[in-house]
Amino acid sequence: MQWHLFEQAGAPMTLRLDRQQDYKRFIDGAQLTDLLTDLSADLAQGLLLLPQEALDAFPGAEDDLRQGRWSPAAAALIGDLTALARRWVTRPAMTRGMHPGAATVLNTAACLMRAQLDAVDAAGPTVLTRAPRPSVVARTRVLAPARLRSALAWSLTPMTVPTARPPAADPGDPGPAADDTGLRPPPSHPDGMRAPQIAADRMPSHVAVIMDGNGRWAEQRGLPRHEGHRAGIAAVYETVYGALEIGLRHLTLYMFSTENWKRDTEEITNILEATRRELDEGPLRDMNVRQRWSGRPDRLPQDLVHSLRREEHRTRTRTGLTLTTCINYGGRDEITRTAAALAQAAREGEVDPHLLGEDDFARHLPHPDMPDVDLLWRTGNEQRTSNFLPWHAAYAELYFTPGYWPDNDRRDLWQAITEYSRRQRRHGAVPTPLTSPANHHWPPHTRPDPRRRAR
Repeated sequence: MQWHLFEQAGAPMTLRLDRQQDYKRFIDGAQLTDLLTDLSADLAQGLLLLPQEALDAFPGAEDDLRQGRWSPAAAALIGDLTALARRWVTRPAMTRGMHPGAATVLNTAACLMRAQLDAVDAAGPTVLTRAPRPSVVARTRVLAPARLRSALAWSLTPMTVPTARPPAADPGDPGPAADDTGLRPPPSHPDGMRAPQIAADRMPSHVAVIMDGNGRWAEQRGLPRHEGHRAGIAAVYETVYGALEIGLRHLTLYMFSTENWKRDTEEITNILEATRRELDEGPLRDMNVRQRWSGRPDRLPQDLVHSLRREEHRTRTRTGLTLTTCINYGGRDEITRTAAALAQAAREGEVDPHLLGEDDFARHLPHPDMPDVDLLWRTGNEQRTSNFLPWHAAYAELYFTPGYWPDNDRRDLWQAITEYSRRQRRHGAVPTPLTSPANHHWPPHTRPDPRRRAR
Protein backbone atom coordinates (compact mmCIF):
# COMPACT_ATOMS: atom_id res chain seq x y z
CA MET A 1 0.00 0.00 0.00
CA GLN A 2 1.09 3.63 -0.39
CA TRP A 3 2.35 4.04 3.19
CA HIS A 4 4.94 1.28 2.60
CA LEU A 5 6.44 3.54 -0.08
CA PHE A 6 6.68 6.36 2.44
CA GLU A 7 8.48 4.07 4.88
CA GLN A 8 10.98 3.00 2.21
CA ALA A 9 11.61 6.68 1.44
CA GLY A 10 12.38 7.35 5.11
CA ALA A 11 9.14 9.24 5.77
CA PRO A 12 6.96 6.78 7.70
CA MET A 13 3.29 7.56 8.22
CA THR A 14 1.62 6.96 11.55
CA LEU A 15 -1.55 4.91 11.28
CA ARG A 16 -4.15 5.60 13.95
CA LEU A 17 -5.84 2.65 15.60
CA ASP A 18 -9.21 4.43 15.67
CA ARG A 19 -9.19 4.62 11.85
CA GLN A 20 -8.26 1.05 11.02
CA GLN A 21 -11.63 0.51 9.35
CA ASP A 22 -10.99 3.49 7.04
CA TYR A 23 -7.63 2.08 6.02
CA LYS A 24 -9.16 -1.35 5.37
CA ARG A 25 -12.01 0.08 3.29
CA PHE A 26 -9.60 2.20 1.27
CA ILE A 27 -7.55 -0.90 0.41
CA ASP A 28 -10.73 -2.85 -0.40
CA GLY A 29 -11.81 -0.03 -2.71
CA ALA A 30 -8.44 0.01 -4.48
CA GLN A 31 -8.60 -3.75 -5.02
CA LEU A 32 -12.17 -3.60 -6.32
CA THR A 33 -11.19 -0.78 -8.69
CA ASP A 34 -8.42 -2.99 -10.07
CA LEU A 35 -10.82 -5.92 -10.52
CA LEU A 36 -13.29 -3.78 -12.46
CA THR A 37 -10.51 -2.29 -14.60
CA ASP A 38 -9.03 -5.72 -15.38
CA LEU A 39 -12.39 -7.40 -16.00
CA SER A 40 -11.83 -7.80 -19.76
CA ALA A 41 -8.36 -9.30 -19.29
CA ASP A 42 -9.67 -11.71 -16.65
CA LEU A 43 -12.60 -12.80 -18.82
CA ALA A 44 -10.21 -13.45 -21.70
CA GLN A 45 -8.38 -15.85 -19.36
CA GLY A 46 -11.63 -17.57 -18.40
CA LEU A 47 -11.63 -15.93 -14.96
CA LEU A 48 -14.30 -13.96 -13.13
CA LEU A 49 -12.79 -12.59 -9.92
CA LEU A 50 -15.59 -10.25 -8.83
CA PRO A 51 -16.87 -10.88 -5.27
CA GLN A 52 -19.12 -13.94 -5.18
CA GLU A 53 -21.63 -12.27 -2.84
CA ALA A 54 -22.09 -9.49 -5.40
CA LEU A 55 -22.57 -12.01 -8.21
CA ASP A 56 -25.17 -13.86 -6.14
CA ALA A 57 -27.10 -10.63 -5.60
CA PHE A 58 -27.68 -10.22 -9.37
CA PRO A 59 -29.09 -13.52 -10.72
CA GLY A 60 -27.90 -14.30 -14.21
CA ALA A 61 -25.09 -11.74 -14.18
CA GLU A 62 -22.36 -14.32 -13.60
CA ASP A 63 -23.35 -16.46 -16.60
CA ASP A 64 -23.79 -13.37 -18.76
CA LEU A 65 -20.33 -12.03 -17.92
CA ARG A 66 -18.67 -15.40 -18.48
CA GLN A 67 -20.33 -15.55 -21.89
CA GLY A 68 -19.33 -11.97 -22.69
CA ARG A 69 -22.95 -10.71 -22.72
CA TRP A 70 -23.78 -7.19 -21.57
CA SER A 71 -27.21 -7.89 -20.12
CA PRO A 72 -29.31 -5.72 -17.77
CA ALA A 73 -28.19 -7.94 -14.89
CA ALA A 74 -24.52 -7.53 -15.83
CA ALA A 75 -24.91 -3.76 -16.22
CA ALA A 76 -26.61 -3.50 -12.83
CA LEU A 77 -23.88 -5.56 -11.18
CA ILE A 78 -21.05 -3.45 -12.63
CA GLY A 79 -22.86 -0.26 -11.71
CA ASP A 80 -23.39 -1.43 -8.14
CA LEU A 81 -19.76 -2.49 -7.72
CA THR A 82 -18.49 0.75 -9.22
CA ALA A 83 -20.56 2.76 -6.75
CA LEU A 84 -19.35 0.56 -3.88
CA ALA A 85 -15.70 1.01 -4.85
CA ARG A 86 -16.22 4.77 -5.11
CA ARG A 87 -17.62 4.86 -1.56
CA TRP A 88 -14.76 2.77 -0.22
CA VAL A 89 -11.96 4.89 -1.70
CA THR A 90 -13.59 8.10 -0.44
CA ARG A 91 -12.41 8.12 3.21
CA PRO A 92 -11.79 11.74 4.23
CA ALA A 93 -11.21 10.77 7.87
CA MET A 94 -8.29 8.56 6.89
CA THR A 95 -5.88 11.45 6.28
CA ARG A 96 -6.81 13.66 9.24
CA GLY A 97 -3.80 14.29 11.42
CA MET A 98 -1.36 13.08 8.75
CA HIS A 99 1.54 15.09 7.45
CA PRO A 100 -0.05 17.31 4.73
CA GLY A 101 2.32 15.98 2.06
CA ALA A 102 1.38 12.38 2.77
CA ALA A 103 -2.30 13.32 2.98
CA THR A 104 -2.08 14.98 -0.43
CA VAL A 105 -0.60 11.84 -1.98
CA LEU A 106 -3.33 9.60 -0.57
CA ASN A 107 -6.11 12.01 -1.52
CA THR A 108 -4.67 12.19 -5.04
CA ALA A 109 -4.64 8.39 -5.24
CA ALA A 110 -8.31 8.38 -4.24
CA CYS A 111 -9.12 10.99 -6.90
CA LEU A 112 -7.34 8.93 -9.58
CA MET A 113 -9.27 5.84 -8.56
CA ARG A 114 -12.54 7.74 -8.76
CA ALA A 115 -11.54 8.90 -12.26
CA GLN A 116 -10.84 5.27 -13.12
CA LEU A 117 -14.28 4.27 -11.83
CA ASP A 118 -15.85 7.05 -13.90
CA ALA A 119 -14.16 5.47 -16.94
CA VAL A 120 -15.64 2.07 -15.98
CA ASP A 121 -19.09 3.64 -15.74
CA ALA A 122 -18.69 5.36 -19.10
CA ALA A 123 -17.39 2.23 -20.83
CA GLY A 124 -20.68 0.35 -20.77
CA PRO A 125 -20.49 -2.94 -22.70
CA THR A 126 -16.93 -2.26 -23.88
CA VAL A 127 -15.73 -2.96 -20.34
CA LEU A 128 -16.03 -6.65 -21.32
CA THR A 129 -13.59 -6.36 -24.22
CA ARG A 130 -10.98 -3.77 -23.21
CA ALA A 131 -9.74 -2.08 -20.08
CA PRO A 132 -11.30 1.37 -19.59
CA ARG A 133 -8.92 4.25 -18.94
CA PRO A 134 -9.55 7.82 -17.82
CA SER A 135 -8.82 10.46 -20.40
CA VAL A 136 -5.61 12.46 -20.36
CA VAL A 137 -7.67 15.54 -19.49
CA ALA A 138 -9.24 13.80 -16.49
CA ARG A 139 -5.86 12.67 -15.18
CA THR A 140 -4.31 16.10 -15.72
CA ARG A 141 -7.13 17.77 -13.74
CA VAL A 142 -6.20 15.59 -10.80
CA LEU A 143 -2.41 15.48 -11.04
CA ALA A 144 -1.52 19.06 -11.97
CA PRO A 145 -2.89 20.75 -8.81
CA ALA A 146 -1.89 17.77 -6.67
CA ARG A 147 1.76 18.17 -7.62
CA LEU A 148 1.72 21.83 -6.62
CA ARG A 149 -0.05 21.12 -3.29
CA SER A 150 2.29 18.26 -2.49
CA ALA A 151 5.46 20.22 -3.25
CA LEU A 152 4.25 23.12 -1.13
CA ALA A 153 3.25 20.85 1.74
CA TRP A 154 6.60 19.05 1.88
CA SER A 155 8.57 22.31 1.64
CA LEU A 156 6.58 24.14 4.35
CA THR A 157 6.18 21.25 6.76
CA PRO A 158 9.46 19.37 7.16
CA MET A 159 9.37 15.89 8.58
CA THR A 160 11.80 14.51 11.09
CA VAL A 161 13.13 11.30 9.65
CA PRO A 162 14.00 8.61 12.19
CA THR A 163 17.33 6.86 11.94
CA ALA A 164 17.39 3.52 10.22
CA ARG A 165 16.59 0.51 12.37
CA PRO A 166 19.61 -1.63 13.15
CA PRO A 167 19.49 -5.00 11.43
CA ALA A 168 18.04 -7.80 13.46
CA ALA A 169 20.56 -10.23 14.89
CA ASP A 170 20.69 -13.28 12.67
CA PRO A 171 23.25 -16.03 13.12
CA GLY A 172 22.73 -17.14 9.52
CA ASP A 173 23.68 -15.50 6.25
CA PRO A 174 21.09 -12.82 5.37
CA GLY A 175 21.74 -13.30 1.66
CA PRO A 176 22.53 -10.69 -1.00
CA ALA A 177 21.60 -7.10 -0.27
CA ALA A 178 18.65 -5.55 -2.04
CA ASP A 179 19.39 -3.29 -5.01
CA ASP A 180 18.06 0.22 -5.52
CA THR A 181 14.67 -1.18 -6.58
CA GLY A 182 14.25 -2.90 -3.23
CA LEU A 183 14.44 -6.30 -4.97
CA ARG A 184 17.11 -8.86 -4.18
CA PRO A 185 19.48 -10.37 -6.73
CA PRO A 186 19.60 -14.16 -6.95
CA PRO A 187 21.92 -15.95 -4.54
CA SER A 188 25.27 -17.04 -5.92
CA HIS A 189 25.85 -20.63 -6.93
CA PRO A 190 27.29 -22.64 -4.00
CA ASP A 191 30.38 -23.52 -6.07
CA GLY A 192 30.96 -19.94 -7.15
CA MET A 193 30.07 -20.64 -10.77
CA ARG A 194 29.22 -17.58 -12.85
CA ALA A 195 27.08 -17.26 -15.97
CA PRO A 196 28.88 -17.53 -19.31
CA GLN A 197 29.11 -14.42 -21.45
CA ILE A 198 27.00 -14.93 -24.57
CA ALA A 199 27.13 -12.49 -27.47
CA ALA A 200 23.91 -10.50 -27.64
CA ASP A 201 23.10 -11.66 -31.16
CA ARG A 202 23.48 -15.31 -30.10
CA MET A 203 21.43 -15.05 -26.91
CA PRO A 204 17.89 -16.46 -26.89
CA SER A 205 15.10 -14.16 -25.77
CA HIS A 206 12.70 -16.90 -24.70
CA VAL A 207 13.54 -20.32 -23.27
CA ALA A 208 10.74 -22.82 -22.55
CA VAL A 209 11.36 -25.90 -20.39
CA ILE A 210 9.54 -29.23 -20.09
CA MET A 211 10.67 -30.27 -16.62
CA ASP A 212 10.38 -34.02 -17.06
CA GLY A 213 11.48 -36.88 -14.81
CA ASN A 214 10.41 -35.78 -11.32
CA GLY A 215 8.39 -38.94 -10.64
CA ARG A 216 11.02 -41.26 -12.11
CA TRP A 217 13.70 -39.51 -10.03
CA ALA A 218 11.72 -40.36 -6.88
CA GLU A 219 10.96 -43.95 -7.92
CA GLN A 220 14.65 -44.52 -8.65
CA ARG A 221 15.28 -43.67 -4.99
CA GLY A 222 12.38 -45.68 -3.57
CA LEU A 223 10.38 -42.54 -2.73
CA PRO A 224 6.75 -41.59 -3.47
CA ARG A 225 6.43 -39.78 -6.80
CA HIS A 226 5.35 -36.52 -5.17
CA GLU A 227 8.75 -36.36 -3.42
CA GLY A 228 10.28 -35.98 -6.87
CA HIS A 229 8.11 -32.93 -7.51
CA ARG A 230 9.18 -31.51 -4.17
CA ALA A 231 12.84 -31.99 -5.13
CA GLY A 232 12.10 -30.44 -8.52
CA ILE A 233 11.16 -27.13 -6.88
CA ALA A 234 14.81 -26.55 -5.96
CA ALA A 235 15.72 -27.06 -9.63
CA VAL A 236 13.06 -24.50 -10.60
CA TYR A 237 14.60 -21.89 -8.32
CA GLU A 238 18.10 -22.70 -9.55
CA THR A 239 16.93 -22.28 -13.15
CA VAL A 240 15.29 -18.93 -12.39
CA TYR A 241 18.45 -17.74 -10.60
CA GLY A 242 20.50 -18.77 -13.63
CA ALA A 243 18.10 -16.98 -15.99
CA LEU A 244 18.43 -13.78 -13.96
CA GLU A 245 22.21 -14.03 -13.88
CA ILE A 246 22.65 -14.63 -17.61
CA GLY A 247 20.13 -11.92 -18.54
CA LEU A 248 17.37 -14.05 -20.07
CA ARG A 249 14.21 -12.04 -20.76
CA HIS A 250 11.55 -14.79 -20.87
CA LEU A 251 11.43 -18.21 -19.20
CA THR A 252 8.36 -20.45 -19.49
CA LEU A 253 8.02 -23.62 -17.38
CA TYR A 254 5.63 -26.52 -18.04
CA MET A 255 4.40 -27.20 -14.49
CA PHE A 256 1.17 -29.18 -14.96
CA SER A 257 -0.55 -30.12 -18.20
CA THR A 258 -4.22 -30.76 -18.96
CA GLU A 259 -3.22 -34.41 -19.46
CA ASN A 260 -1.68 -34.66 -15.97
CA TRP A 261 -5.15 -35.03 -14.43
CA LYS A 262 -4.86 -38.72 -15.39
CA ARG A 263 -2.29 -39.20 -12.62
CA ASP A 264 -2.85 -40.45 -9.09
CA THR A 265 -4.97 -38.11 -6.98
CA GLU A 266 -2.39 -37.90 -4.19
CA GLU A 267 0.35 -36.93 -6.65
CA ILE A 268 -1.86 -34.23 -8.21
CA THR A 269 -2.83 -32.84 -4.81
CA ASN A 270 0.80 -32.63 -3.69
CA ILE A 271 1.90 -30.94 -6.93
CA LEU A 272 -0.80 -28.26 -6.76
CA GLU A 273 -0.44 -27.66 -3.03
CA ALA A 274 3.34 -27.32 -3.33
CA THR A 275 2.86 -24.84 -6.17
CA ARG A 276 0.48 -22.71 -4.10
CA ARG A 277 2.80 -22.80 -1.09
CA GLU A 278 5.78 -21.65 -3.13
CA LEU A 279 3.75 -18.80 -4.64
CA ASP A 280 2.82 -17.64 -1.15
CA GLU A 281 6.16 -18.13 0.57
CA GLY A 282 8.87 -18.79 -2.03
CA PRO A 283 12.09 -16.79 -2.51
CA LEU A 284 11.09 -15.32 -5.89
CA ARG A 285 8.69 -12.89 -4.22
CA ASP A 286 11.52 -10.41 -3.54
CA MET A 287 13.38 -10.74 -6.85
CA ASN A 288 13.01 -8.84 -10.10
CA VAL A 289 10.75 -11.49 -11.62
CA ARG A 290 7.46 -10.72 -13.33
CA GLN A 291 5.29 -13.79 -12.77
CA ARG A 292 2.55 -14.89 -15.15
CA TRP A 293 0.31 -17.91 -15.44
CA SER A 294 -0.93 -19.64 -18.59
CA GLY A 295 -3.64 -22.29 -18.40
CA ARG A 296 -7.26 -22.90 -17.49
CA PRO A 297 -8.79 -22.26 -14.06
CA ASP A 298 -11.15 -25.21 -14.46
CA ARG A 299 -10.56 -27.95 -11.87
CA LEU A 300 -7.77 -26.03 -10.14
CA PRO A 301 -8.24 -25.27 -6.41
CA GLN A 302 -9.58 -21.77 -5.91
CA ASP A 303 -6.83 -20.86 -3.46
CA LEU A 304 -4.23 -21.75 -6.11
CA VAL A 305 -6.02 -19.66 -8.76
CA HIS A 306 -6.15 -16.78 -6.30
CA SER A 307 -2.41 -17.07 -5.57
CA LEU A 308 -1.55 -17.21 -9.28
CA ARG A 309 -3.65 -14.15 -10.10
CA ARG A 310 -2.35 -12.28 -7.05
CA GLU A 311 1.29 -12.80 -8.04
CA GLU A 312 0.51 -11.76 -11.63
CA HIS A 313 -0.97 -8.52 -10.36
CA ARG A 314 1.67 -7.89 -7.67
CA THR A 315 4.66 -8.33 -9.99
CA ARG A 316 3.16 -6.81 -13.15
CA THR A 317 5.48 -3.76 -13.15
CA ARG A 318 8.75 -5.65 -12.65
CA THR A 319 11.24 -5.28 -15.46
CA GLY A 320 13.57 -8.28 -15.06
CA LEU A 321 12.82 -11.85 -16.06
CA THR A 322 9.26 -12.67 -17.18
CA LEU A 323 8.52 -16.11 -15.70
CA THR A 324 5.44 -17.82 -17.13
CA THR A 325 4.24 -20.96 -15.36
CA CYS A 326 1.98 -23.23 -17.39
CA ILE A 327 -0.46 -24.90 -14.99
CA ASN A 328 -3.45 -26.86 -16.27
CA TYR A 329 -2.14 -25.92 -19.69
CA GLY A 330 -2.56 -27.65 -23.06
CA GLY A 331 -1.29 -26.30 -26.35
CA ARG A 332 -4.23 -27.50 -28.44
CA ASP A 333 -6.61 -26.11 -25.84
CA GLU A 334 -4.86 -22.74 -26.07
CA ILE A 335 -5.23 -22.73 -29.86
CA THR A 336 -8.87 -23.81 -29.62
CA ARG A 337 -9.68 -21.01 -27.17
CA THR A 338 -7.85 -18.50 -29.34
CA ALA A 339 -9.80 -19.62 -32.39
CA ALA A 340 -13.03 -19.17 -30.43
CA ALA A 341 -12.00 -15.65 -29.41
CA LEU A 342 -11.13 -14.84 -33.01
CA ALA A 343 -14.49 -16.18 -34.21
CA GLN A 344 -16.24 -14.00 -31.63
CA ALA A 345 -14.27 -10.97 -32.82
CA ALA A 346 -15.24 -11.72 -36.43
CA ARG A 347 -18.90 -12.06 -35.47
CA GLU A 348 -18.76 -8.66 -33.77
CA GLY A 349 -17.15 -7.10 -36.84
CA GLU A 350 -13.78 -6.43 -35.21
CA VAL A 351 -11.88 -8.48 -37.82
CA ASP A 352 -12.56 -9.47 -41.41
CA PRO A 353 -12.52 -13.31 -41.75
CA HIS A 354 -11.29 -13.00 -45.33
CA LEU A 355 -8.26 -10.93 -44.34
CA LEU A 356 -7.06 -12.82 -41.29
CA GLY A 357 -3.33 -13.26 -40.83
CA GLU A 358 -1.01 -14.72 -38.23
CA ASP A 359 -0.83 -11.40 -36.42
CA ASP A 360 -4.61 -11.42 -35.95
CA PHE A 361 -4.43 -14.87 -34.40
CA ALA A 362 -1.48 -13.94 -32.16
CA ARG A 363 -3.36 -10.90 -30.82
CA HIS A 364 -6.09 -13.19 -29.47
CA LEU A 365 -3.77 -15.58 -27.64
CA PRO A 366 -4.06 -15.57 -23.82
CA HIS A 367 -0.71 -13.70 -23.63
CA PRO A 368 -0.42 -11.84 -26.93
CA ASP A 369 2.84 -10.19 -25.85
CA MET A 370 4.63 -13.52 -25.27
CA PRO A 371 7.49 -13.77 -27.81
CA ASP A 372 8.17 -16.86 -29.87
CA VAL A 373 10.19 -19.55 -28.14
CA ASP A 374 13.82 -19.57 -29.28
CA LEU A 375 14.92 -22.64 -27.33
CA LEU A 376 12.74 -25.49 -26.06
CA TRP A 377 14.57 -27.67 -23.55
CA ARG A 378 13.26 -31.00 -22.26
CA THR A 379 14.86 -33.11 -19.54
CA GLY A 380 14.18 -36.72 -18.60
CA ASN A 381 15.50 -38.53 -21.70
CA GLU A 382 12.30 -37.96 -23.71
CA GLN A 383 12.29 -36.35 -27.16
CA ARG A 384 8.84 -34.90 -27.81
CA THR A 385 7.17 -31.55 -27.18
CA SER A 386 4.03 -32.95 -25.49
CA ASN A 387 1.47 -30.33 -26.51
CA PHE A 388 3.59 -27.49 -25.11
CA LEU A 389 3.38 -24.04 -26.71
CA PRO A 390 2.72 -25.30 -30.27
CA TRP A 391 2.08 -21.78 -31.61
CA HIS A 392 5.06 -20.10 -29.96
CA ALA A 393 7.51 -22.98 -30.48
CA ALA A 394 6.91 -23.48 -34.20
CA TYR A 395 10.51 -22.44 -34.99
CA ALA A 396 12.13 -23.24 -31.64
CA GLU A 397 15.48 -24.95 -31.43
CA LEU A 398 14.98 -28.27 -29.62
CA TYR A 399 17.37 -29.42 -26.90
CA PHE A 400 16.97 -32.73 -25.07
CA THR A 401 18.99 -33.91 -22.07
CA PRO A 402 18.94 -37.30 -20.33
CA GLY A 403 19.04 -36.21 -16.68
CA TYR A 404 15.88 -36.09 -14.58
CA TRP A 405 14.66 -32.59 -13.72
CA PRO A 406 15.59 -32.56 -9.97
CA ASP A 407 19.24 -33.21 -10.91
CA ASN A 408 19.48 -29.94 -12.87
CA ASP A 409 20.66 -26.55 -11.68
CA ARG A 410 21.48 -23.16 -13.22
CA ARG A 411 24.58 -24.59 -14.95
CA ASP A 412 22.34 -26.83 -17.05
CA LEU A 413 20.35 -23.79 -18.23
CA TRP A 414 23.62 -22.05 -19.08
CA GLN A 415 24.77 -25.11 -21.00
CA ALA A 416 21.48 -25.19 -22.94
CA ILE A 417 21.87 -21.51 -23.84
CA THR A 418 25.51 -22.09 -24.80
CA GLU A 419 24.42 -24.91 -27.12
CA TYR A 420 21.77 -22.62 -28.62
CA SER A 421 24.39 -19.93 -29.27
CA ARG A 422 26.34 -22.38 -31.48
CA ARG A 423 23.40 -23.16 -33.75
CA GLN A 424 22.52 -21.39 -36.99
CA ARG A 425 18.87 -20.38 -37.17
CA ARG A 426 17.72 -20.13 -40.76
CA HIS A 427 13.89 -19.96 -40.73
CA GLY A 428 13.93 -21.21 -44.31
CA ALA A 429 16.63 -18.82 -45.50
CA VAL A 430 20.12 -19.61 -46.79
CA PRO A 431 22.49 -19.97 -43.81
CA THR A 432 25.11 -17.29 -43.23
CA PRO A 433 28.52 -18.22 -41.84
CA LEU A 434 29.23 -17.46 -38.22
CA THR A 435 31.37 -14.37 -37.79
CA SER A 436 33.50 -16.14 -35.23
CA PRO A 437 33.82 -19.75 -34.14
CA ALA A 438 33.71 -18.60 -30.52
CA ASN A 439 30.77 -16.35 -29.83
CA HIS A 440 30.83 -16.90 -26.12
CA HIS A 441 33.26 -17.73 -23.36
CA TRP A 442 33.03 -18.87 -19.77
CA PRO A 443 34.76 -16.73 -17.18
CA PRO A 444 37.84 -18.30 -15.57
CA HIS A 445 37.09 -21.25 -13.28
CA THR A 446 33.43 -21.38 -14.37
CA ARG A 447 33.67 -23.75 -17.33
CA PRO A 448 31.36 -26.73 -16.63
CA ASP A 449 32.96 -30.06 -15.92
CA PRO A 450 32.11 -32.37 -18.87
CA ARG A 451 32.06 -35.30 -16.51
CA ARG A 452 29.04 -33.78 -14.79
CA ARG A 453 26.97 -34.31 -17.95
CA ALA A 454 27.33 -38.08 -17.74
CA ARG A 455 24.75 -38.54 -15.06
